[in-house]
Amino acid sequence: MGTDVDLSGTWRAAAGDEEARRDYHDPSYDDGDWALITVPGHWRSNPAFAERDGSVLYRTTFETPEPFGPAAGPRRTWLVLDGVFYTSDVWLDGTYLGDTEGYFFPHSFEVTEPLDAAAQHALAVEVACPRPVDLTAKRNLTGVFQHWDLLDQDWNPGGIWRPVRLEQSGPVRVRHWRVRCGDVTDERAIVSLRAVLDTVDARTVELVTTITPLDEHSGRGPTVSRESRPLAAGENRVEWFVSIPEPDRWWPHALGDQPRYDVEVEIRTDDGAVSDVRTRAIGLRTVEVRDWIWSINGERLFLKGANQGPTRMALAEATPDELAGDVGLAVDAGLDFLRIHAHITRPELYNAADEAGLLIWQDLPLQWGYSRTVRHQARRQAREAVDLLAHHPSIFVWCGHNEPMALDIEPATLADPGRRRRLIARMAAAQALPTWNRTLLDRAVKTVLERNDGTRPVVAHSGVLPHLPQLDGTDSHLYLGWYVGDERDFPSLAAHWPRLARFVTEFGAQAVPETDEFLEAGRWPDLDWTLLARRHALQKVQFDRYVPPAAYSSYADWKAETQAYQARLIRYHIETLRRLKYRPTGGFALFCFADSSPAVTWSVLDHERRPKPGYEALRDACRPVIIVADRPPSHVHPGDRLVLDLHAISDATISHSDIVVSAHLSHGTERWHAWAWQGDLPADSCVRVGTIDVEVPDIDEPLVIDLELEGDGLHVTNRYGTWVRGGDHEH
Repeated sequence: MGTDVDLSGTWRAAAGDEEARRDYHDPSYDDGDWALITVPGHWRSNPAFAERDGSVLYRTTFETPEPFGPAAGPRRTWLVLDGVFYTSDVWLDGTYLGDTEGYFFPHSFEVTEPLDAAAQHALAVEVACPRPVDLTAKRNLTGVFQHWDLLDQDWNPGGIWRPVRLEQSGPVRVRHWRVRCGDVTDERAIVSLRAVLDTVDARTVELVTTITPLDEHSGRGPTVSRESRPLAAGENRVEWFVSIPEPDRWWPHALGDQPRYDVEVEIRTDDGAVSDVRTRAIGLRTVEVRDWIWSINGERLFLKGANQGPTRMALAEATPDELAGDVGLAVDAGLDFLRIHAHITRPELYNAADEAGLLIWQDLPLQWGYSRTVRHQARRQAREAVDLLAHHPSIFVWCGHNEPMALDIEPATLADPGRRRRLIARMAAAQALPTWNRTLLDRAVKTVLERNDGTRPVVAHSGVLPHLPQLDGTDSHLYLGWYVGDERDFPSLAAHWPRLARFVTEFGAQAVPETDEFLEAGRWPDLDWTLLARRHALQKVQFDRYVPPAAYSSYADWKAETQAYQARLIRYHIETLRRLKYRPTGGFALFCFADSSPAVTWSVLDHERRPKPGYEALRDACRPVIIVADRPPSHVHPGDRLVLDLHAISDATISHSDIVVSAHLSHGTERWHAWAWQGDLPADSCVRVGTIDVEVPDIDEPLVIDLELEGDGLHVTNRYGTWVRGGDHEH
């Protein structure tokens, strides 16, 4: 594209009442007493609209710009709104241009005639983002932004949250386009392109595609392709392919480097003039999955990841550094991927993931229950997601819908035992029986994603248990130790129902963050639990079960134990899943990575990105090579037989030879028993090293098991503990 004219900045805004709505779009309308508002932004961030759920009217004025697009001849001008939460009606100089729906992709209107007719212009936009009335049958496809237990229940994301700009083209404009990597071998890569071209008159155009390595030191020149295509007046869909010889493949950071290519498409008219230009960066790689075991470019990879909500609850206000910073923190934690949980985020995060080699599991903004009226819009937005994001090599899978159960998850529901039981019963029924959301809506969305992309796998929905008739299910959400059961039950559940451990994309426990001023700890133990539930996600019912506030005399002690409990659960769940590597587990995603606002959640980083102890537990458990033992029971008795298997687990791409593993049992300052084993550790493997088999001594103190793996440049340690004679402490 040529240089755009940015219309963002300070606009005027007012509540969308009936009187103002009638004539606010008139160019002569006096908006002098309206509030000033920032575009892009969310209206709730403005004090004048801090409690607003109804529509908001936006106005700005601008002058017709000088010609600025790529064309040398006749020009067409387009108004582009890059993102509006959630619907809008758009007027220019008192003329209605049309409406928009969908928050994450751009909407455009041709404005050539009105801009040519006058020098001064008034742009008026009414934006609406109504709060869902029935959470089991929502109509807005806003995902987590309007229904999630990690965000403020009173938040409204409404607003013009992405830039507004003018674009110019010649007589032929690219209305939509997508770029995908279709296939890669050592000899060549196939780049697939599709565009919708809008032309004023029937004509023949030349599509000039230039694909250039972004690494200027690669020594490879550009690949240029020229295609001639006849167009009818109006919109035309064209598809073509470009073959790149001897391509450099893009790899996840655990497997290799991240070379990328710049793809430029010029639309040239029959006189050779450039009518429109589009550019995108692409990485060349293939993705395959079989029984939830993933391969990138044919190389198997055990995927370690975490769910990620919006970088900021007010996503427009996240800085580029913050968006890229979350990618860096994920890589530093040893993660292979982030799951962008039930939303689509800003471009800066995807670009940073491409550069860093961090894979992205991409959800569409579908979470829990939706009305039967949304199917058409869901299909359309799935196509828009492909157009917007399919060129990113980091995105390795599409997921249509998170937990497609019609749930009304409010703090009051979880707090009331009777309502909680009914909720669980509805969830079980929704898993087992056909439903409109899971059976019809998700199938339609999956079909659209597969038809429009085809270069990466598609998961119809996440968190669906095995059910009739195939008893298959999808990835698992297993909250043992938070919503159900005990966190120690996880290994036995995986052993008795291995299908649930194939790919676990949610597990965890809440913990109080380091940045905790909003809890008003001085009121302990009489915190405002109701407010904390609604505005800050805290689930006191679950804390009462696992880390009961009533059991602690001080807030500091309770806070520390919530963090320690979360860290233990994370560590031992991940160790279990890594011990089941490929038999049957293909990977996991912790819930959750980083907070979007001040909250008490499952995240291991708070909203200021200060780590909880769970972040360190996550990083330790995700190291490329670890040594683990079966977890000992919480307590043992003198004379009991303690039998623990040891496993060495490597996600490294190289083998290690002559590794020595040692285990030491101690109590107090006395080292009581020792074992040692020696052997090789193959690449990408889980190896049973040996067994600790010992009779518990007659002591009344902790029994500590220290593990050490060393050799071939490695030095890895781990520690376990148990209390003798029924002590109730954890190690």
